[in-house]
Amino acid sequence: MRPIRLQETFRAAFYVPFYAALARGAYAAEGVEVTLLDGGEPARAKDAVLEGRAEVAWGGPMRLMLAHDADPACPLRDFGAAVLGDPFFLVGAKPNPCFRLRDLATMRVGSVSEVPTPWWALQEDIRQDGVDPDSLNRVTTNSMAENCAALAAGEIDVIQIFEPYVSQMEMAGTGHVWHAAASRGPTAYTTFMTTAANMVEYAPEFRAMLRGLQKTQDWLHAAPDAEVVQTVLPFFPGMDPVLFERCVARYRPLNIWARSPEFPAEPWERLEHAMFTAGVIKRKPGWAAGVDNSLLG
Repeated sequence: MRPIRLQETFRAAFYVPFYAALARGAYAAEGVEVTLLDGGEPARAKDAVLEGRAEVAWGGPMRLMLAHDADPACPLRDFGAAVLGDPFFLVGAKPNPCFRLRDLATMRVGSVSEVPTPWWALQEDIRQDGVDPDSLNRVTTNSMAENCAALAAGEIDVIQIFEPYVSQMEMAGTGHVWHAAASRGPTAYTTFMTTAANMVEYAPEFRAMLRGLQKTQDWLHAAPDAEVVQTVLPFFPGMDPVLFERCVARYRPLNIWARSPEFPAEPWERLEHAMFTAGVIKRKPGWAAGVDNSLLG
């Protein structure tokens, strides 16, 4: 089989299934050599595929939805689901077991600025709980690290962050989880992305990758947290293994990691609707236009 260049979107703890597949040699075991191209700019991952610098990338289906909204003839396709749950949380300085999303109406909210999906998805949840998300007193320009510092300083009431920031704040005694975004149900978060032409050209290689991903998913859902951490830790130099194990232990029961590479319609449609109500897409491109499950099996 031909070697495959896989473009990473950015380095994050919730991408465990992708790192585990590489670390365990799951693709090589199926006969395909996969080289990871380090990412740094999430919006550019799809461009690496479109410009021929990579055969496939991983990233958020929202990038594909934006592209298809702008151009119905867009060649990008999603396949190979890995993350079908929202990995973000709302964290406050003190415990708040009775928290409801409608409570945000009276709070200073620090939302994620690094990537747009978390807020687009959350704003629809807030709307469904009876509050206009545009009416919130929201800080939109801080990084997650800056929001953590602002929460600890009492400058913000609640912040939107992912791991390992959540566990870091808990360990420091400066933050408590109020809400897990994954509780809304399956939401399209991360899959492989390529072009329709590549789906044909590299069908044998992509089929092998999907077999490797499925075996990795089977392992991931059976392996102890500590084994998962030790497997993917080389991708996170400097990460405290104890901290990382807390991240895995938090994500696992939330079922953010898919059990199969199949990409069903429900997670796509939930994200698509949230983006539509946020006004970032003017039409709904549709699951059938964006997702290709034909290489499974």
